Amino acid sequence: MQFPLLSHKAARFTESVIRGMSIEARRHGAVNLAQGMPDFPAPVEVKEAACRAICDDINQYAITWGAHELRQAIAEHAAWHLGLTVDPETEITVTCGSTEAMLVALISVINPGDEVILTQPFYENYWPDCVLAGAEPRFVPIRPPHWRFDLGELAAAFNDRTKAIVLCNPNNPTGTVFSREDLEAIAALCRKWDVLAITDEIYEHILYDGRRHVAMASLDGMWERSVTIGGMSKTYSVTGWRVGTILAPPKLTHAFRQIHDYVSIGAAAPLQEAGAVAYRLPREYYDHLAADYQGRRDRFCRVLTEVGFDLEPPEGAYYVMAGIEPFGAVDDVEFARYLVRDVGVATVPGSSFFRDKDLGRGFVRFCFCKRDETLDQAAERLRKLRVIV
Repeated sequence: MQFPLLSHKAARFTESVIRGMSIEARRHGAVNLAQGMPDFPAPVEVKEAACRAICDDINQYAITWGAHELRQAIAEHAAWHLGLTVDPETEITVTCGSTEAMLVALISVINPGDEVILTQPFYENYWPDCVLAGAEPRFVPIRPPHWRFDLGELAAAFNDRTKAIVLCNPNNPTGTVFSREDLEAIAALCRKWDVLAITDEIYEHILYDGRRHVAMASLDGMWERSVTIGGMSKTYSVTGWRVGTILAPPKLTHAFRQIHDYVSIGAAAPLQEAGAVAYRLPREYYDHLAADYQGRRDRFCRVLTEVGFDLEPPEGAYYVMAGIEPFGAVDDVEFARYLVRDVGVATVPGSSFFRDKDLGRGFVRFCFCKRDETLDQAAERLRKLRVIV
């Protein structure tokens, strides 16, 4: 057999930096503020629903594109939360997490030579998804301190080869929440160039200071060219369940369902039954969720500021991109290694979210989806930086 054995695509990949930092956290006994997984319990009624479903022998394949009751609950949730009227029979696909949803969406719409616009920074899976789908990514920076587009730069990235723009809102890793005005400007470009907007809205309920989520698909003329990705992981604190969602018009949904069927067949049947309960939780649940996370944000950002990090408090999601230059650090990777091994707190090097690595050298990303005790333990360790660095 001739070498190399690996495909050109596979050769372009490296280990996930986020998951790699979780491994480092375990190795060094560090507080894991790298990977965005809560360390507090999921809602009792949602867990009980999953247990009931297993005991009731709902343990075989669900309909590949999603159990009927879950799709119905997702449609109800989209109506009151997003202002969208979605047909659960023809416009919803349930996937194995939002990660699969993004890959399925890109594989379904990309042809050779198509370009996809990504922000810099971006959630680390988006660029590999483009590689797997065969798309050419074009990167447009969102810049600190407020992590916003320059609309001129964004407009210049669109051309006749642009098939889609991928936008995470609320944003991972920056915590930016794009306003209606921001989204209207992006929508106008999508309409002008006949481009799809693929929006990762997994943090749709985690917003601060009275902000309200605006779905790209709800804007005038955008439903027919929008792919709205979401899921259970963040809202219901079940990141290990891997239940994701795609909302899209029927023609796109038909393609997504075909690709999804051959990628994973379907998400876990008993967890989908529990998902129907989760999506129908009282609206007060979502208010408490946002308020609790705002308390965590305020608590943790105060500590980071006191210690000396340079940051803007996030507007949504549960991450902070913190500047490390006040410590005299010039290499985010070395600084993150120092934090996990010597200080005992795991973060993610900022450069891992950039294609142009130099743009991220001055940052590390913390997550704060943790119990108060966990954040306090991390704070106690981080206060050593005042003395050591």
